[in-house]
Amino acid sequence: MAPLLLIAAGGTGGHMFPAQALAEAMVAKGWRVKLSTDARGARYAGGFPDAVQVVVLSSATFARGGVLAKLAVPFRIAGGVLAALGSMLRDRPAVVVGFGGYPSIPALAAAWVLRRPRMIHEQNGVLGRVNAVFARRVDKVACGTWPTTLPAGVTGEHTGNPVRQAVLDRAAAGYIAPGDYPMDLLVIGGSQGARILSDVVPAAIAALPETLRQHLRVAHQARAEDVDRVVQAYDAAGIPAEVAPFFTDIPRRLSECQLVISRAGASSVADISVIGRPAILIPFAAATADHQTANARGLVDGQAAILIPEKALDAASLSTQLATVLGNPQAAALMARKALALGMPDATTRLVSLVEALSPTR
Repeated sequence: MAPLLLIAAGGTGGHMFPAQALAEAMVAKGWRVKLSTDARGARYAGGFPDAVQVVVLSSATFARGGVLAKLAVPFRIAGGVLAALGSMLRDRPAVVVGFGGYPSIPALAAAWVLRRPRMIHEQNGVLGRVNAVFARRVDKVACGTWPTTLPAGVTGEHTGNPVRQAVLDRAAAGYIAPGDYPMDLLVIGGSQGARILSDVVPAAIAALPETLRQHLRVAHQARAEDVDRVVQAYDAAGIPAEVAPFFTDIPRRLSECQLVISRAGASSVADISVIGRPAILIPFAAATADHQTANARGLVDGQAAILIPEKALDAASLSTQLATVLGNPQAAALMARKALALGMPDATTRLVSLVEALSPTR
């Protein structure tokens, strides 16, 4: 029988996308693959290959619900661990890989009890709560962002964060530096946009010198409730802009833009570096352990991106940085090259290699 890979992941895109990428690669190599998640996570599993069996186990987080719900958390997790133990005894996985989130606890805990080969993949520059618990209890720690802050005595391996095939299709796309011709500016703030970017970016662009502003076209991802006012702000400034709650073609827009303004989610940073574009990164201030600032560190230290802390963001400061990049074609092109040099389009392949190295059946 083909070896079994058990993937454990939570219900957010940040956890589920790299899990899906690994699942696709391992199915293609002839492995059997199961996804262990909870009921919420199962709703995000539609993109996984049909060959992947989805196993729904009980789990919970202390971050949501009232007092009674929080009291029930340990019992729900314990029930999930027992179910995972039973499942693993019936069908022993060759390797267990956790991608973070509370739904990954049962499978990782059961793998630790049964001493199955196990690994975690952390997408951000700071370990999430669950991965921090298991970092000393696994055989390998794969890091999507480098450097990643790890507990004392724990060594990580830099694999990068897997990106979508649509991003790989645009990897290293030729960059057209800013000039006196139409220039595209892409504004993205995570899957649901970012209100502060809707508040600040239109005014910052409006404050640019006319010599730059007259050439700009903007694609701005904004929350649905902010779209009308953002459209009005761009219209008032005479700036051509496409504003929508969600763009389905971010890889194309990234490949065609001269500059991107973005939050510093792990997936966004990976996309920007694999395609290779200059960026102004504005980390989400409320991110757990300020992990978005850690995510941005590699591009910023590598002189591929400019970092503006959210507390320091205003129209004047952003406009100054926009002018610095858009008004200096050579510097913008250098930023693009440096971003590309930091990209890891082979992240999925690196993860596959770690899984195969852990497998006793290799």
